[in-house]
Amino acid sequence: MLNPNLVVFYVNDARRSAEFYAGLLDWVALESTDSFALFAPTPAFRLGVWSRYDVQPNVSGTQLSGCGEVAIPVADAAQVDALYADWSARQVAVAQAPVMMDFGYTFTVLDPDGHRLRVYAPAMRN
Repeated sequence: MLNPNLVVFYVNDARRSAEFYAGLLDWVALESTDSFALFAPTPAFRLGVWSRYDVQPNVSGTQLSGCGEVAIPVADAAQVDALYADWSARQVAVAQAPVMMDFGYTFTVLDPDGHRLRVYAPAMRN
């Protein structure tokens, strides 16, 4: 069985994106260069930001950024609201204010390249 554990976002400025994730999520980069940064907030998950200009093989197409989403589960709606208030105060771009959806209570913000960070409290299933 394959167990993917790394998501890589192609970005315009890897250093800027690394600073964004480090500051917003309180993550420390395991490695960081002008073109790439790697975070490992848990043993089972890693996030990389890679300069779209240095990716090999070269990326193509018109929509090269803003196509991905990292979903971050939290314990309850109060935690969703607290993070939304904190991130809004930091002037992070909001794509979706807190709302109840089929899967739970959620909000979505955007990183500097338009990639989505979704915070959610899973809906209770009977």
